[in-house]
Amino acid sequence: MRYFQKMKGTTKSPPMVGFFEICWSWLGAFLGIAAVASIHYNLIAQTDLVMVIGSFGASAVLIYGAIKSPLAQPRNLVGGHIISAVIGVACYKLFGGQMWLASALAVATAIAVMHATKTLHPPGGATALIAVIGSTKVHELGFFYAVVPVGVGVIIMLIVALLVNNIPKKRSYPEYWL
Repeated sequence: MRYFQKMKGTTKSPPMVGFFEICWSWLGAFLGIAAVASIHYNLIAQTDLVMVIGSFGASAVLIYGAIKSPLAQPRNLVGGHIISAVIGVACYKLFGGQMWLASALAVATAIAVMHATKTLHPPGGATALIAVIGSTKVHELGFFYAVVPVGVGVIIMLIVALLVNNIPKKRSYPEYWL
């Protein structure tokens, strides 16, 4: 019975954010994703490279919408994605014949290593999974996947987060770097 009691939760839901915060979160997410997508569709669309991956959408939620969260800080954003990308590629290369195993190992190992390196960033789990279940284009990148799209993409989003999140006096990003 106590086991099920824990599922009720222990605190109340946080208060709703104000309109100001919503607008700045929207603006940051728009500009961050627009920068990465613009490079993808206007500069590298004719190459074998890819620039936009789904996990960047989840990162946008954190670095533009939850800027005080430890999960949104630069160390977590950059480190979490790059570590997870390398792990995902390695799992695909080693266990790609068993996609269920490669998928599970990539995500679970990425979480463990992000914890161990203090770089926990939930979208990193998706970055690892994309390395396994992604398209042929993603698989052909091999470990370069950790550089482009992942490394370059998160650096672009981080630069936008630093610029946009520090414009208003009421917002400050990051809380810490290391």
